[in-house]
Amino acid sequence: MLFNTYWILFLLPLAGLPLLLERTHSRTYSWTALLPKDRLSDLVGLLLKILAALALLLIILGIAGPHTRAQQVERVGEGAQLVLTIDRSASMDDPFSGSMVSTGRAGESKSAAARRLITDFVNQRKNDMFGMVTFSNSAMYVMPLTQSREAILAAIDAAGGPGLFQTNIGSGLTSAAGMFEKTPDSGSRAIVLLSDGAGRIGDNAQQKIKDWLERMHITLYWIVLRQPGAISIFDENYKPAEDQPLPPSIELHQYFKKLRSGYHPYEADDPQSLALAIEDINSKEKKPIRYLEQIPGSDYTTHCFALAALMIGLLLAIKFVEVKTWH
Repeated sequence: MLFNTYWILFLLPLAGLPLLLERTHSRTYSWTALLPKDRLSDLVGLLLKILAALALLLIILGIAGPHTRAQQVERVGEGAQLVLTIDRSASMDDPFSGSMVSTGRAGESKSAAARRLITDFVNQRKNDMFGMVTFSNSAMYVMPLTQSREAILAAIDAAGGPGLFQTNIGSGLTSAAGMFEKTPDSGSRAIVLLSDGAGRIGDNAQQKIKDWLERMHITLYWIVLRQPGAISIFDENYKPAEDQPLPPSIELHQYFKKLRSGYHPYEADDPQSLALAIEDINSKEKKPIRYLEQIPGSDYTTHCFALAALMIGLLLAIKFVEVKTWH
């Protein structure tokens, strides 16, 4: 048994005071030996003392806050450790490149559709651990890997707001990969990257991302939310103008394809195609995993106060039926 406030337990000897105090009439009369023996009254008197002592004992224990220790129970289920890495650049507040949307949500911004569909994705997956990183000009560490659905859903809901006019994917990926370092491997790990653009990643950052993903066995899923008129990352025939580098998105796609840890790219022109991409990820990341379920300890404060109230109630009830002594 644990307590919130241990020093309160030093007051426990006070619970013995009712056992030490004499009944009032024993001090009122000059010679109580003249009174006849009444075993029933003596028994009731002892009972009253015990009830008063127990009431004090339970009140002191209740103030100390008794509780049991939280436990961790290992469970086996289907799921993964997933870090959601979401672009929060200003362009994410623009509508999709597709002008007609079959779901009736024409004009929905990319960030709003991403939050809505990711929320559904999280709600479908009961055994997963989720973490979250957002990025624009730099990465923002939003939520570490957790099994709390309430926490990750609140983080997704809070990911809105205006962004900056930069897309630093390298910073977002390194921050996302770093989340797995201090978390035991459950058997399935993945980063879900949502971005409507790409930036160029330096050689050092590329090597760091490659090493971390391979060493920690992290699969990368990249969902590209296409800008209007943007070049498809799957366009194998695209050739840049003379002396011009490849567009950042195609260059990044080619770099990701070299990852030995696993890479799955998607393109989404509207909320419907984004939903299909997320559903495909949902179907792929269902492997047997072991995870620890946190079981909170039991709090016995209310029980102590309830029992103390019962003891006090019994004392009052006995007091009302007490035969009054004469003067």
